[in-house]
Amino acid sequence: MIPALAALLVFQLIGEALVRTLSVPVPGPVAGMALLLVALVLRPASLQAIKPTSNTLLQHLSLLFVPAGVGVMLHLERLGDEALAIGVALVVSTLVGLASAALTMAWLMKRGSSGSPPASPLPADEGGP
Repeated sequence: MIPALAALLVFQLIGEALVRTLSVPVPGPVAGMALLLVALVLRPASLQAIKPTSNTLLQHLSLLFVPAGVGVMLHLERLGDEALAIGVALVVSTLVGLASAALTMAWLMKRGSSGSPPASPLPADEGGP
């Protein structure tokens, strides 16, 4: 378990170093996870060494949110003072996300209808009973 945990942390460290070196606007752990994915695709046998440790970490994932919850409780008064701004930001960002998804879907549907008709994902009815 220790070597597998060390391997996971090394990939996170490499991701952090890469992000800081290249000034990429991506979190270091995400870059490390992408590198781990590439490593597992290239060497699938490594998955068996990491899988039990990663499953154990996932079972206790909720414990990793405790520091964030403590931070929220620590700054609860400030959150209350800025509740209106936070609420407006949440509503506006949700509406922008929904609108952009709807416009993208409409554009894709129009683009798809201008060419050949899309293939039906369901099998054709054979006449039925």
